[in-house]
Parts: sequence; C-alpha cells; structure tokens
Amino acid sequence: MEKRLIDIETTIANLDKTLSELNDTIVRQWNEIDKLKLENKYLIEKMKNFGDDNIRPLSEETPPPHY
Repeated sequence: MEKRLIDIETTIANLDKTLSELNDTIVRQWNEIDKLKLENKYLIEKMKNFGDDNIRPLSEETPPPHY
C-alpha cells in the first residue's frame, strides 16, 4: 500500500512540474505574441504614412543593374 502511495505522489509531483513548465511556456508565448502585435501595428502605421504615391506599378520600376 505504501509503494502505491509513493507512486501516486511521484506521479502528482511530475504532473505538477509539467504543468508549471507548460504555464511558463504559455506566458513566454503570450509575451512574444504581444510583442509581434505591437511590431505589426507599427509596420502597418508606417506603411500607411508611406503613401501610395511613392509606390509605382511593377511595369514602371527600373530593372536592377544586373539585367
């Protein structure tokens, strides 16, 4: 009976450790997602401020020097 109790306690300890590691991973991922959202918002605003008048159709672009 005591061995069974020790096995159960060991299993619970391992599950608790795994749960803690998963939680840490989720927190890191959410922080990264928040950072990427902020960068994406910045890039969208930068592109809006860049203006359409600065973008030419591909047919009007000068070919690169190696052509």
